[in-house]
Amino acid sequence: MRIGVMIGPERGDTARKIKRLIGDIEWAEAAGFPTAWIPQIPNDMDALQMVSLLGTRTSRIELGTAVVPLQAQHPVALARQALTAHAITGGRLRLGVGPSHHWIVTDMLGLPYDKPARYTRDYLEVLHAALDGPGQIDVENDTFTVHNPNDVTSVEPLPVYVAALGPVMLKLAGERTDGTVLWMADERAVGDHVAPKITAAAEAAGRKAPRIVAGIPVCLCEPGQADEARQRANRILGEAEISPNYQRVLDYGDARDIGDLCAVGDEAAIRARFQSFADAGATDLSVRLLPIGNGRDELIASKNRTREVIAGLAREFG
Repeated sequence: MRIGVMIGPERGDTARKIKRLIGDIEWAEAAGFPTAWIPQIPNDMDALQMVSLLGTRTSRIELGTAVVPLQAQHPVALARQALTAHAITGGRLRLGVGPSHHWIVTDMLGLPYDKPARYTRDYLEVLHAALDGPGQIDVENDTFTVHNPNDVTSVEPLPVYVAALGPVMLKLAGERTDGTVLWMADERAVGDHVAPKITAAAEAAGRKAPRIVAGIPVCLCEPGQADEARQRANRILGEAEISPNYQRVLDYGDARDIGDLCAVGDEAAIRARFQSFADAGATDLSVRLLPIGNGRDELIASKNRTREVIAGLAREFG
């Protein structure tokens, strides 16, 4: 199992965010992480542009999006963005996409959120045709009618992963993509629900074994601080629990909230939690560092301690 690190914009003005992003990716590459996963936050910077920026500051590390909402752009436009970022990074983009959630698509963007699985299937048909270029893109399905010239070539094959939580989406991910990127899925959800369904679908379609990327927060702390870490996770990362999609995936596992998904405690406790995800069938972890403390200095110190341990575990598991 590969241990990757989640890198994305934190609070603050944009100029400071850019500086932190660059510092974080330079640390991740130097520490030997195989992958950095860049989330697309609804109210923040564009993930694919961040990938392009981070690609200019690195030479080896994979750069994945986790994930780009499909409804926000036409599949031909997304293909252009992705192929451009893929070229800038020298073929290191790993494109994570997904149908998102009603509270983003409808409540924020004012777009319909009807039958997201069918929309995703139709979208992927166009997206794959565009990524397979150059050449004319000719796709007609229930959602799209596309006859578009395409002269953009891929410098390397571009893997696509789709965020999939329910059975229909997992079947689609296995049949049509290279894997899935998860959030709010614990070990039991991965082992009993995600891995069997997506793997069976990939096998039936004659595709290679899918990549299963599980995102979890991680905090190195004393055992007596574990509850504090979980409470902090619920406070700053808990908004996702309002989504029916995430509620359904929680029902497949034992976790009741994002705090339960945290790998917290000393190095041995974090290692054991990582191992449980590996045993469940996760091929990758996307680690979201979760520092704790009072004030800026304590938070930075906590972040640095967690970084050191996670980097060591990434080498151990890799």
